[in-house]
Amino acid sequence: MKIVLASRNRGKLAELHAMFAPLGVDLLSQDALGIAEAEEPFKTFIENALAKARHSALHSGLPSVADDAGLCVDAFGGLPGVDTAYYATQFGYAKSDDNNVRALLAQMQGIANRRAALVSTLVAVRHPLDPEPLVAVGRAVGEITQTPVGSNGFGFDPVMFIPAYGQTFAQLPVALKNSISHRGQAARAMVALMRERWAL
Repeated sequence: MKIVLASRNRGKLAELHAMFAPLGVDLLSQDALGIAEAEEPFKTFIENALAKARHSALHSGLPSVADDAGLCVDAFGGLPGVDTAYYATQFGYAKSDDNNVRALLAQMQGIANRRAALVSTLVAVRHPLDPEPLVAVGRAVGEITQTPVGSNGFGFDPVMFIPAYGQTFAQLPVALKNSISHRGQAARAMVALMRERWAL
C-alpha cells in the first residue's frame, strides 16, 4: 500500500519513514509527487494536520498522513506552537532551524521557567472526504537549554534537554531519540491505529 506523507521537511520524512516501516507501506513524499504544500491557516496542530492530509490525498488520489508539530514553551503560554517553523521570522531573521534556535534563546534570556514540550499531531485519511480521520498525538516534555548542545537531529533538538536522559535530543543516539520523541510517540500510536482501523 502507498501512503503520501504531506511534508517537505527532510528530517521529518526520514524519521517517519523509519517509524512507519513496521506497516510495510510505501511512504511517498508529496514533494516527489509534485504536490504543492497546503495552506496552514489554523491555530491548532490538529486542524493544520488535517488540512495537509486532505490536500495531499486530494492531489495524489492516495491515502495520506500529515504531521503538524511544534514547540510549546510554558513561559510563552504555549507559543510558538503552530508557528514554530516561522518563529525566527517574527524577530527579523530568515526562516531556518538555526535562526529559530537563536531567536528562542534570545527571547528566553533571563527567564527561569525553561519548561517546554515538543508536540506532534499526526492525522491520516484514506481519501480527501474521509469522515473518520485517524489522529495520534505525541508530547515530549523537557527544558530549554542556555546554549545548543549536540549535533544529531534537527529543529529545536539541540536546545531540548530531556531530564530523564541528562542530554538534549541532539545528543541522543537516533534510535533512542526516535523511541521517546514526540514524533516517535505519535507515529507508534498511528501505526497501531492504521493496523486496527485500516486493517494493514
